[in-house]
Amino acid sequence: MKSLILAGGRLIDPASQRDEVADLKIENGRIHAVGRPGSLGRADRSVDCAGRIIAPGLIDLHVHLREPPQPIADDASLPETIATGAAAAAAGGFTAICAMPNTQPPIDSAEAVAYYRRRAEKVSLARVHVVGCLTRSRAGRTPADLAAMRKAGAVAFSDDGSDVADAAVFEAVLGEAARIGAPVLCHCEDAALAAGGVINDGPLATALGLPGIPREAEEVAVKRACDAAARTGCRIHICHVSTEGGVEIVRRAKAAGAPVTAEATPHHLALVVEELASRNTVFKVNPPLRTGHDVDAILGGVRDGTIDCLATDHAPHTAAAKARRLAEAPFGMIGLESALPVYVKSLVETGLLSWPQLLAKLTLNPARILGIEGGALAVGAPADVTVIDPEAAWTIEPARFASRARNCPFAGWQVRGRVVMTLVGGQIVI
Repeated sequence: MKSLILAGGRLIDPASQRDEVADLKIENGRIHAVGRPGSLGRADRSVDCAGRIIAPGLIDLHVHLREPPQPIADDASLPETIATGAAAAAAGGFTAICAMPNTQPPIDSAEAVAYYRRRAEKVSLARVHVVGCLTRSRAGRTPADLAAMRKAGAVAFSDDGSDVADAAVFEAVLGEAARIGAPVLCHCEDAALAAGGVINDGPLATALGLPGIPREAEEVAVKRACDAAARTGCRIHICHVSTEGGVEIVRRAKAAGAPVTAEATPHHLALVVEELASRNTVFKVNPPLRTGHDVDAILGGVRDGTIDCLATDHAPHTAAAKARRLAEAPFGMIGLESALPVYVKSLVETGLLSWPQLLAKLTLNPARILGIEGGALAVGAPADVTVIDPEAAWTIEPARFASRARNCPFAGWQVRGRVVMTLVGGQIVI
C-alpha cells in the first residue's frame, strides 16, 4: 500500500496548533497532505476516522526494556525485550520510546549503543531510541564516553535508577553533555537519604513496619540537578517528579531561566501511598507513591506547564519477582498499554487539560526535549500517527497486554479513550 487517507477525524497537531476536522494523506511512508474532508483526492486505502482523533504518534522518553546490550542465548527469562516492549508501545499508541540504560550489563559504551540500535532497527512496531549511561557501569565513579555514545546514536544520557552522587563526576558529565548538546535525564534521589526505603516515609510505613523513603531524598537531588543545569548550561530533564516540593523546585528553576524540563508518570498522577496498605507489590515503585497532597501538586504542575511531558517509566518484572514480600520485591510497574486512558481519566475528564494540551505533553514536548524527529503532523515528515477513539469505554486487562509483564497497577479500571490504530512510517502496526 503506497497511499492511505485517514478521513474525517479530529486532527490535533500541537506543533502547528491545528485542531480541526480534516483528512490526512500518507504516501510512501510520509505525510503528503492535510486538508478539508474530501479534498485530498484518491488513495490506495481510505480509513473512516469520524469521531476519532488523528494525532502525531505518541513518544515516551522513559521506558525500561530488559534486553541487555549484548547477544544472549535465550531471552525467555527476561520480563521484556526490545521486540515485546515495542509491541506494547504500539498497542498503547506510542510510535517512539526511549530505552533506559540500566540493563545488565548497562549501556555504557559506544559498542553497547551500536548493538542496541542494530537490535532496535529490526523492530518495526515502534522506533526505539537508546539512552546511554552517564558513568561506567552506572557506578557513579567514572564518566562514560558520552561523545562516542552520542556518535553511535544515543539520544540522551542517564544513570536512571541511580543519581551520580560524586559532585566532581556529576559536574564533569554535565559539562560534557552540554558540550555535545545532549540532554541528561536525571533520576533525582539522594541515595543516603533513601537508603533501605521501601515505601513513602509516613504513617503507613510505620504501621507496616517498613523503612520509608522520605520526600527530602527527591527534593535535595532535584535542587542539586536544577542548580547544576543553571551553572553548566546542560539541558537537564527531571524524571518522575513525585513530591510537592519537587514540583516547586522545578517551577522556581524554570522561572530563573535554568534549562530544566520535567515529567510525571501515570501512577504519580492517579495513585497514592495508601494503595500499599494491603502490601500488594504491584504498587511498589521508585520514587514511591506519595500522598494525595503530592498528587494534587503534580496535577497542578502538569496543568501550569511546570511539568512538560508525561512518561510511563514502564518497568516490567516477572510474576515471580513481584510475588516476593513487599520489602524484597523489585520496584516498578508497567504502563505503556494503560497510560493514555489513565491520562484521560486524571487530566482530560477532570478538566485540567484539553485534548490538544494533553497531546502536546505526549508528542511535541518529548520530541523537543530529546531533539528527535517526530511529534508533529508536518507535510514531508515520517507518517508516525496515532488514531484514538476518545469515547471508547473499556476495562484495563493486563492479561491481554502485548507486554510480557503483567505488573500493572490499573488492572480492572473502567476507563475511556482507546488507541484504535498506530502507524509507524506509514505502516499500520496496530
